[in-house]
Amino acid sequence: IILFILLAGIANISFAQAPKFGHIDIQQLITVMPERVTAMSEMDKTTKELEDMLTTMQTELQTMYKEFTDKQATMSDLVKQAKADDITAKQQRIETFRTQSEQQLQQKQQELMKPIIEKADSCITAVAKEQGLIYVFDVNSLRYKSNQSIDCLPLVKKKMGIE
Repeated sequence: IILFILLAGIANISFAQAPKFGHIDIQQLITVMPERVTAMSEMDKTTKELEDMLTTMQTELQTMYKEFTDKQATMSDLVKQAKADDITAKQQRIETFRTQSEQQLQQKQQELMKPIIEKADSCITAVAKEQGLIYVFDVNSLRYKSNQSIDCLPLVKKKMGIE
């Protein structure tokens, strides 16, 4: 009986299913998601709006500077100092606007990409469960990938309805 139990145990171990692993290129998945196109369009719109404002501010600064250099010989010292202060203040506002614009664009990108990444993660999780995978790795952070690992990209794209 003991021998039978040992043989049955060894048979179970040898027939036990090996752990299954998957891999996916998340960047490639996000690139083909239709939601990304909408997000990029909105990012482009916001970027253009901020760039237009920055261009307007720089044009105003150039106009102020040209007027100052053209008329400075006829200005009193007090007016000269006031105009120079205005130019310096405008330069500082432009730099502040540039810094705040970069921060706003980063925040906007994170805000727009968050639901896209969450949807991708959700579909990856669903496919992993359907396929009985214990891990799904992102190929962008792998050093080695076995041919026994399941490529989840086609399965996730199919689940999302992307061809």
